[in-house]
Amino acid sequence: MSNGNGNRESSAIQAIDVAKLYDNVVRALDGVNLSIDYGEFVALMGPSGCGKSTLLHLLAALDMPTAGSIIVNGRDLRSAGNDRFRRMEIGLVFQLHNLLPNLNALENVQIPMFGTGVNRAQRLTRARELLDEMGLSDKEKMTPPRLSGGERQRLAIARALANNPSIILADEPTGNLDSAAVDRLLALFRGIRDEHHVTILLATHDTHVASAADRIVYMTDGRIVERPQPENEPVAPNG
Repeated sequence: MSNGNGNRESSAIQAIDVAKLYDNVVRALDGVNLSIDYGEFVALMGPSGCGKSTLLHLLAALDMPTAGSIIVNGRDLRSAGNDRFRRMEIGLVFQLHNLLPNLNALENVQIPMFGTGVNRAQRLTRARELLDEMGLSDKEKMTPPRLSGGERQRLAIARALANNPSIILADEPTGNLDSAAVDRLLALFRGIRDEHHVTILLATHDTHVASAADRIVYMTDGRIVERPQPENEPVAPNG
């Protein structure tokens, strides 16, 4: 397992001296170095506004860094053709799930498979397999507004797995869930890592959520840092 910095041949994700500026003024990321091994479940922890979402967007090739390099599965994301790469290699899960409210669960899961050469019968089979894995086999005809918050997030995970991605990037996926739904979702993430052998990077500000991961990486003010000291914890005297 890597220590979170530097380059490793075994790394699924590498961020090397990554910076991101907006309007050439706002520095969202400031020299981020991060290495995540294949099959590792990592929690990216930090307060709102610290740069977690920005980093996940860069790792998903939804945006490009101002400086530095991002290498995912050996691919430098500065190269062209990232749309197909993202569709096939990256599964995205968001706090607000981004499901299409007018499509039912079965249809929502199939969306990433369109344009990949998978025929209708294969799409239906794959979607039903994933709904069953997420405990939603009896909900396939229901639209997202008729599902609970936990069910919507499990549906979003099913959709993220549609194309058998090697990496799942989850941005505050438990933010709107009660404690029971949070624990069920975390168990699902661990099961997904074990069953599908995927790499998971989950951004959160919740210590309970982060504790479910193999490793916690801390972020503050656009940088990866050592574990921050709690505000109410006294500083130990020198010597």
